[in-house]
Amino acid sequence: MKKYVCFTLVCLAGCLVMGLYELPPERLRVSFLDVGQGDAILIQTPEGHNVLIDGGPGSKVLEELSDTLPFLHRKIDFMILTHPHSDHIEGLVEALKRYEVGAVLLTLVNYNNYYYEEFLKDLAEGDFEIFIAKASEDFRIGSVYFDVLYPFEPIASRDIDNLNNSSIVLRISHLGTDGVWQSFLLSGDCEKECEEEILAEGFYLKSDVYKAGHHGSKTASSYDFVQAIYPDIAVVQCGEKNKFGHPHAETLRTFKRLDVEQVFRNDLDGRISF
Repeated sequence: MKKYVCFTLVCLAGCLVMGLYELPPERLRVSFLDVGQGDAILIQTPEGHNVLIDGGPGSKVLEELSDTLPFLHRKIDFMILTHPHSDHIEGLVEALKRYEVGAVLLTLVNYNNYYYEEFLKDLAEGDFEIFIAKASEDFRIGSVYFDVLYPFEPIASRDIDNLNNSSIVLRISHLGTDGVWQSFLLSGDCEKECEEEILAEGFYLKSDVYKAGHHGSKTASSYDFVQAIYPDIAVVQCGEKNKFGHPHAETLRTFKRLDVEQVFRNDLDGRISF
């Protein structure tokens, strides 16, 4: 049985003081940050909490956070590392150093990478609440639900042949003021093998927005998986003229066959916010 971990977070009162602070957004805001060939997603709850999922390569995420968060806002309430490949973790290392971070969700899977080692070192030396991802434990931050779909059980200290298939997969949902649920399916770099496991588990996947797995690669976003999500919108986080050819034509054909109404891409559209 799934259980929810609820965060009680103290937020800055929404006062406009010389233009330094802004009121909470009042609505759920999800931004797919423009960090090049990598993933970085900022979720701002109606109550003013900030959740950062992955940080992309390099330090571009710092510029994106500066442009997206209220001026001088230095708090990230919840940070999530889907998996420790450089194009997901590198920017998180800098964000962890420069922002006040409340809690961190990760897998603690085994992987040799300078940025991952630096990230884990900073976690060990800091005062963070740390959660190890497993499908039986979900999170609620303000009025936003974070359902962990994968991995099914903790994989801390395990060696995974294909690190992409160790990605944390999340379904995020929120009940809007109009009484309609809004939902996002975020699959990290989960590839088809991982997608098949999730489908076999029978999770409810229907979501309004789907972040294409593995940057739109042909190794992810299988027809059956996207069909189960049945999204109106797909988002591809990829860099301009990237050497991998993401998103792959096969993935785009899958979206077209399944009547996905709109496909947004960071390489063409820059930062994408809902």
